Amino acid sequence: MGQLVKRETVAVTESEGEARQYLTFQLDGEVFGVSILVVKEIIEYGNLTPVPMTPPYVRGVINLRGAVVPVIDLAVRFDRPPLQPGRRSCIVIVEVGSDEGQLVFGAMVDAVNEVLEIPAQQIEPPPSFGARLRNDFIAGMGKLDQGFVVLLDTDKVLSVQELALVEQIAGDDALI
Repeated sequence: MGQLVKRETVAVTESEGEARQYLTFQLDGEVFGVSILVVKEIIEYGNLTPVPMTPPYVRGVINLRGAVVPVIDLAVRFDRPPLQPGRRSCIVIVEVGSDEGQLVFGAMVDAVNEVLEIPAQQIEPPPSFGARLRNDFIAGMGKLDQGFVVLLDTDKVLSVQELALVEQIAGDDALI
């Protein structure tokens, strides 16, 4: 436990014809991906400290080299049952933009798969219907030989403003 897997810095061009790299992972039997540009590192699941009175999607916090990092259960964030930690469960440390600057979060996932290079022309826009999660959470659908990978917009999934708003609404409902 506590082993760190650091990613190497990789320059990725955002021009239209260039391939982009995505870290893919399993979550509730589905494959998702996030741009490697937002991934700081991947750590083994464990050593979470629960924090009282936090929303259900906040599993707790971890001490990451002296910094307190909140860990979000992506399954709960996507309105699914909480993840049950397993042998391959990991925490993907990501950096997201906010009004306060860059913030660091941990995202709990079932397992990390691999880094895929997906050409820009193989990324389709989010589907207008039928997705099992909010459309604004999806940056695109990466076409692979064996199907699709849902590419997440981490700034939307881990939006500090929205997470705070959801918590405020949940708190207001408790008073009614």
